[in-house]
Amino acid sequence: MYKENFVIDKKGRKIAVQLPINVYKKLIADSEELEEIREYREARLNKGEAIPFEQAFNEIETSLE
Repeated sequence: MYKENFVIDKKGRKIAVQLPINVYKKLIADSEELEEIREYREARLNKGEAIPFEQAFNEIETSLE
């Protein structure tokens, strides 16, 4: 385990935290994985009309431009 370091303001309130970079990267990766799980579960609950893979891929590519 590690000990986090807090950044405090002039009034002594915690306003930020310093983490080792490996801990930060793990938190980001875990957060992204949880978001993917949430999206998967939502998609399963909202079963809509299926579209072909190629169409879905093209829509995703277009949205990233």
